[in-house]
Amino acid sequence: MVGKKVVSGASVFVVRDVVRSAEYYRDALGFRFSEFWGEPPVFCMVWRDEQCVMLSQVADETLIRPVSSVAEDLWDAYLWVNDANAFFGELRDAGACVKYEPRETYYGVREFAVIDPDGYVIAFGEELPDT
Repeated sequence: MVGKKVVSGASVFVVRDVVRSAEYYRDALGFRFSEFWGEPPVFCMVWRDEQCVMLSQVADETLIRPVSSVAEDLWDAYLWVNDANAFFGELRDAGACVKYEPRETYYGVREFAVIDPDGYVIAFGEELPDT
């Protein structure tokens, strides 16, 4: 018997300019998107492999409050990858705004983080083999 399960998820970020943000995710972070919703555009879903980030433009910039602005060591989204060093090299070379370079953590992950145009911090982590 197969039980109920969650099969996917998405982060939702409110942004100043949905077109600018979507282009950053595409050009610097390797995401893809197929369309914008609204006229003028106010919403876009960007995808990298099976992971989605929803970008929703707001007129009131005071609504843009990244969780990472609360404390230095918080992220707004965390994505698991299979090769942190390779992902980091790709994103750095594409012009991503790097918050910190790959490092090994006390919780057994090699991770790095980038910052998007609205200040959201996205971390990418690779589980390290048990030593």
